[in-house]
Amino acid sequence: MKLYSRTQIIIAIIVSVAITSLSIAGIVLLLNLPSRPKVVSSSNSAAGAINMPSAAQKGAASDPTMITPVSASAEEAKSENLTQYPSGYSPEETENISIYEKYNEAVVNITTEVLGINWFLEPVPQSGGSGSGSIIDERGYVLTNNHVVEKAYKLYVSLSDGSRYEAKLVGADPESDLAVIRFVPEAGKKLKPIPFGSAKNLKVGQKVLAIGNPFGLERTLTTGIISGMGRPIQKDETTILQNMIQTDASINPGNSGGPLFNTKGEMIGINTMIYSPSGGSVGIGFAVPVDTAVRIVPQLIKDGKVRRGWIDMQAIQLFPDLVDYLRQSGKGSPVESGLLVSTVTQGGNADRAGLKGGNMAVRYGSTVFYIGGDIVVSVDGKPVTSIAKMYSALEDSSPGQQVVVEFYRGAKKMSTAITLSERKK
Repeated sequence: MKLYSRTQIIIAIIVSVAITSLSIAGIVLLLNLPSRPKVVSSSNSAAGAINMPSAAQKGAASDPTMITPVSASAEEAKSENLTQYPSGYSPEETENISIYEKYNEAVVNITTEVLGINWFLEPVPQSGGSGSGSIIDERGYVLTNNHVVEKAYKLYVSLSDGSRYEAKLVGADPESDLAVIRFVPEAGKKLKPIPFGSAKNLKVGQKVLAIGNPFGLERTLTTGIISGMGRPIQKDETTILQNMIQTDASINPGNSGGPLFNTKGEMIGINTMIYSPSGGSVGIGFAVPVDTAVRIVPQLIKDGKVRRGWIDMQAIQLFPDLVDYLRQSGKGSPVESGLLVSTVTQGGNADRAGLKGGNMAVRYGSTVFYIGGDIVVSVDGKPVTSIAKMYSALEDSSPGQQVVVEFYRGAKKMSTAITLSERKK
């Protein structure tokens, strides 16, 4: 056996490491060598032609420090973009920002307290709901929805600067779901009212903006378009909100009572309700047209209520079973829908105008009424097929106003003019 000294072993190890390192370096170098360019045929080239890069292209590819000039079209596009939006905002964004900055301070957050009953049947104050409102007068008058302040024990208004005031109910109108409240700002505090526009010339597709306090998030701006006009929304058995504006601008709980703007910054509606299976916005919201507010707000401020006209009669809405019974009893109805006059108030406007009530008492369920009277089919040119439609037809009327009522007496269609009395609650 051949023996090696320690020095020989160390030298052998060093040589082996050096050879291994050189071998690895050589392999890496071979792998990083540039491959020969492939020849690719082009469908636009002649047969057998070879597409080779130009000298300029070769230089650009081989010299990584070479600066490639930007094409003139790219420079022009960049210059045009800066010229078009010098502020950095598009015209639509500038419009949104302008309206919000101008009027967001005029939108208030309304919170309420209601009276509840404790275990000892004692009335106790409880936190109620919340909503939005629009300052419409420098004296502190605020327009909102009736359902925001309905049944409230106390009302509070919060402004954009964080100040909070107790407010009082000035007047409310459940039929239009509008109300006016008022707070008194301290001396020297200047309020900026929101100007009224009009909903008469609105078009489907027109842009709108909504500001409100959804879920308590104060002065939130959303945008959308008008999705529909003149929507009738049944609020309850006797109330139909007429001519509602439909919008896809996001409206959520807390937006009620807030303003709906056009692009001029004018209030065109009062955000009122949404259609939603989930309770959140699904793009179907409704606003009371501001023209309704223009008509009734002066009355709410002056009288605390809206005085509407009425016809002094008790009427029953026709329904299939009643129509069949009338035919069987020989008092057949010539129409399938309308209001059967059960009684008229003696000496009232309907009596004086010649309307006739029934003369035969009948019972339907727990209700007793009279048949054989006239059947009213329209009031003031508006078809009345239900009690709610009757209220709706007289919604914008006033006591002393004269309306034409069309009705059937037997098979004969007739009409009469009636001077309206004041509707009682």
